[in-house]
Amino acid sequence: MPDDFRVLVATDGSPSAQAGLSAALAFPWPEPSTARAVIAVAAKSWIGGTTPLHRSVEAALRAHADVACGLLGARWGKVDVAQIPEEPAAAIVAEARRYRAGALVLGWRGHGTFKRLLAGSVSRKVVARAPCPVLVVRQAPGTFRRFVVGFDGSGGARRAVRFLARLKPPRASLAVLVNVVEPIVAPGSTRLPASTRARIRAGIAELNERRLDGAQRKIDTAAQGLRRAGWRVRTEVPTGAPLAKLLDVAAGYRGEVLLVGARATGVAERLIVGSVAAGALNSSPIPVMIVP
Repeated sequence: MPDDFRVLVATDGSPSAQAGLSAALAFPWPEPSTARAVIAVAAKSWIGGTTPLHRSVEAALRAHADVACGLLGARWGKVDVAQIPEEPAAAIVAEARRYRAGALVLGWRGHGTFKRLLAGSVSRKVVARAPCPVLVVRQAPGTFRRFVVGFDGSGGARRAVRFLARLKPPRASLAVLVNVVEPIVAPGSTRLPASTRARIRAGIAELNERRLDGAQRKIDTAAQGLRRAGWRVRTEVPTGAPLAKLLDVAAGYRGEVLLVGARATGVAERLIVGSVAAGALNSSPIPVMIVP
């Protein structure tokens, strides 16, 4: 019997956190799965205080916990809530490690009782430190059937594809793999002889063609693995600015979630999100999952 896939959902009662709860319910997690909610309060002094403000905050905590348990319980039955009196990003990441979470879900920007508990900066910190894939949600779609994967052949991109392959493809699902090739542009200098400029342009055109062919081969290999896992797959190898093209393709396919791999580095800085992943977090209108 395999271990349950564990989903940790961070919440603060804000609209984006509520969207995160809804996303956690709709997402096709590997089965069997279980879930836990985590609520972090920045200051320990809030807990156990006796002033009306302290009592109000504690009441809000209990209310958020009850809402989270009720919503998540619709899918997972009995669900507990970890209430942690620590700085939000550190608390969420620490709980993900304690819980041995397979994935973490949180809203992009919170405006609940605790003054932007899940603000964008906190979300970025969680993404950069989390030991597991992180699903960041602004607004939750009704379904998660159309997955768009930014794939450049890197280790992070391959891990994103492997994560997707673990999921049970929902009915009428589609995985779109996108490998954007940013073309090399010939220099604009007019001081070189025309024949030299022509040779440079021809060389650059040939190089760009080889890069496109290589990108297509990489993405075709990744697509084969997803098809073996039961996914219907399409591939796209557009040229242009990577983030803009990735978002364009996602919009064109009416994507419901965008998967992007993070870039692993050394021990001191465990991973760098990368410019495309960071840009997706900032700009994507659909949920973004960053896979470390």
